[in-house]
Amino acid sequence: MSEINKHITEQLTILNENYALIAYDRGNLKNTIDYLKYLLTESGDQQLLIFWDGATYHRSKEIQSFLDELNQGLQPEQWKIHCIRFAPNCPEQNPIEDIWLQAKTWVRRFCALIPTFSDLKWMFEWFIRHTTFDFSTLGMYGVFSKIK
Repeated sequence: MSEINKHITEQLTILNENYALIAYDRGNLKNTIDYLKYLLTESGDQQLLIFWDGATYHRSKEIQSFLDELNQGLQPEQWKIHCIRFAPNCPEQNPIEDIWLQAKTWVRRFCALIPTFSDLKWMFEWFIRHTTFDFSTLGMYGVFSKIK
């Protein structure tokens, strides 16, 4: 399954009780800003609270500049996007880790039958889009507990 991790970075967000999943060729600064812009478009006037890991591009000057410009002139409680970083080396705080584990486990069951990597990738994405996830880490952040 490390092949999937090398070739695809998934951005998964729960937006208005729906999953917003976009596949990118890699996790990087450009794709992160693109994804934040996508979330802004999809969320309308809703404020966004983003929890993310400590990837270097999440902490970059460019991301900070993007957020500063977006939230310019607003009080913190009015920011369009507010980002909170998970504690370093603490995957148990990050609900996405449970989602990836379930999706990878499901795909592993069928990987011997899947002829190509693009079919494997499609299956991975299909599983994430069509599964209702319900595990304890989703309830750690309040809003996630509403999703069924």
